[in-house]
Amino acid sequence: MAERTLRVLVGKPGLDGHDRGAKIIARAFRDAGFEVIYTGLHQTPEQIVSAAIQEDVDCVGLSILSGAHNTLLPRVCQLLREKGADDIKVFGGGVIPEDDIPGLKDAGICEVFTPGTSTEDIVRWIKENVKPRA
Repeated sequence: MAERTLRVLVGKPGLDGHDRGAKIIARAFRDAGFEVIYTGLHQTPEQIVSAAIQEDVDCVGLSILSGAHNTLLPRVCQLLREKGADDIKVFGGGVIPEDDIPGLKDAGICEVFTPGTSTEDIVRWIKENVKPRA
């Protein structure tokens, strides 16, 4: 039996009004053969988690530029745990200071990609670290 295609949700939590990077990432994921669900701008953590569960995704990529990463990204992980879906891996990207990355990882974010990271590196990380959920 063939492995199912990885399903990736790309979310923009908070009040960011700029989603060009998220769309570039979504396109790179599609080009890599992943199924992609893009939730659009101005999503709450609750909306992102609801979509992730409804869409049965394997991982969630959160793009954030607003500076609210220390609040919004951990909230997504917390809500996934509360819903019994903590096997959905969460990673983040955007304008996130290096000093904030350890705290985000402690909160459950699996990886953080900062500006300048190539889409190929992000795709490779997913292929190496995310497996289809049962």
